[in-house]
Amino acid sequence: MANLIQRLFRPQIERAILNQFNRAFYGTIGTHATSYDPNSKDVYLEQGFLRNPMVYSVVKQRTEKARQIPFYVKKIKDETAKKQFDSFTKAVKWNPRPEQYVRQISLKKKAFDEEYLDFPLERPNPLQTWGDIIGLYETNMSYNGNFYLYMLKGEFKPEPLAVYVLPSHMIEIVLKKDASLLGTENPIDYYMLIQGDKFVKFNVEEVIHIKYPNPEYDMNGAHLYGLSPLRSALRNIQSSNLGLDLNVDTMLNGGAFGFIHGKNANPLTNDQADSIKDRLKEMRASKDVLGKISGASGELGFTQIRLSAKEMELFSYFSFDQKQICNVLGWDDKLLNNDDGAKYDNVASAEQRVVVNTTMPSLQLFDEAMSDQFLPLFKTYQNTILEHDPSDLPEMQQDMKSLMEWLGMAIDKGVYNRDESRVYLKAPALGTPEMEAYTVQQDVIPLSEAIEENFGLNDTQAI
Repeated sequence: MANLIQRLFRPQIERAILNQFNRAFYGTIGTHATSYDPNSKDVYLEQGFLRNPMVYSVVKQRTEKARQIPFYVKKIKDETAKKQFDSFTKAVKWNPRPEQYVRQISLKKKAFDEEYLDFPLERPNPLQTWGDIIGLYETNMSYNGNFYLYMLKGEFKPEPLAVYVLPSHMIEIVLKKDASLLGTENPIDYYMLIQGDKFVKFNVEEVIHIKYPNPEYDMNGAHLYGLSPLRSALRNIQSSNLGLDLNVDTMLNGGAFGFIHGKNANPLTNDQADSIKDRLKEMRASKDVLGKISGASGELGFTQIRLSAKEMELFSYFSFDQKQICNVLGWDDKLLNNDDGAKYDNVASAEQRVVVNTTMPSLQLFDEAMSDQFLPLFKTYQNTILEHDPSDLPEMQQDMKSLMEWLGMAIDKGVYNRDESRVYLKAPALGTPEMEAYTVQQDVIPLSEAIEENFGLNDTQAI
C-alpha cells in the first residue's frame, strides 16, 4: 500500500521535498529560488513530447526545419543600415515581393560586409554539432518555453571553450538577496540544476537563457521563466493520451467490454462462467483456424458495458486534438501526413507559412541572444551578429519568373543596370562597362545617348 501511495503521489512528494530543500538551503544563504509551472517535466515532456505522437510529430518537424536553415556570422558595416534592414525584414517576414526583395538586398549590402566570418567554435562540444544545439533549442522551446545554454570558460579567459545545453525542465532560477524585480540590476543570482538529490550551481554570466514571453507576473520571479506553448493545450494532450489508452485497452480485450450471461431466466453458475472464460482464453491463444470455433449447451447473451472505439468516434476527437496542438505550436496539420485537404499546392504554401510565422521568429530569438551574449566574448568578433537566412530553402525561393519580369522592366526604365540585376538574382557582377551602363527600352544604348537623341542635347548638356 505504501508503494502504491508513493507512485500515485510521486510528483507531489517530489515537489514537497524540493520545497523543503529550498526553505532549508536557500534560507541559509539568504537567497531564494523561483518556481513556475510544475507540469514542465511530468506533463509537457513525459506525457507530451515523449508519449504523445501528435506532440512529438510537430516538435520533430519544427526541430528538423530549424536545423535546415543555414546561419552566418556577419560583420556590421553600417549600424543605421542594419537597423533599417532588420525593420524591413521583419515587415516582409523573409517573404518579400520582387520589388521588396530588391530593396532587402540593397539594405543588406549597405549594412554588412559581403564576406561571412567563420563561427568562433567549430564544434560546441566534443559530443555535439551546432545542428544538435539548434535542434535541442527548438525542442526545448517547443515543449518547455525555455532554453539554457551553459558556456564553459577558461580560468582566466572570457572566451568560451565549449557550450552545453542544460535540461530546461530541471533548472531553477535563484534570485539575489533582497533582489528588486523592478530595478535596473539583474535580479538573478545563479541557476541551479536539480536532479534527484544532486544540485549543480551555474553562475549567471555562464548561462544564456532564452525564453518565450510570460505574462504571469509575480513578485517571486515566476515571470522569469518562459511560458510553455503546450500549457494551453494541456487538456488536448490528456484527451488524446486517454483516447490512445482506451483504443489499446479495447484491442487487448478483443473488443468492447461486457458480460456473457445465460438467457431466458437461466443464469450461469460460477463453474459455467469460469468454463466459458477459460474456453475463450484457449480460443484466443489458438493459432488453428478451427480453434476459434466453440459450442455451448445453452443459449447465451452478451451485454456491453462500454462503448467501442468506433462507437466513441475516437479518431474524430484525435483530429480535433491534433489541430489544437498544431495551433499552439505554430504548425500546420497538412504537414502531418494528413490526407484531409492536403494537396500539393496548399502543402507547399503551408511549408512556406510555418517557416515565416514559426521557425524564423523562434530562431531570431536564438540569433539575438547569441549576438548579444556569445559573439562579443571573442576578441575578433566585436560588432558582429549571428543570422539564420532561410532564403535558400526550396519553399522560400523567389518566383524567378516574376522577379525577372520586374527586373526587366526596371532595366528598360533605366532604374537598374544589368550588373545590379545580376546581384539581385544572386549571380556575380561582371564589372564591364557594358554591364554597368544604364540603358532604356528604346534601344540598348546608354541613357545619356537616349536623352541626346530625343532632345538634341550633347553629353555635356544632358549631364
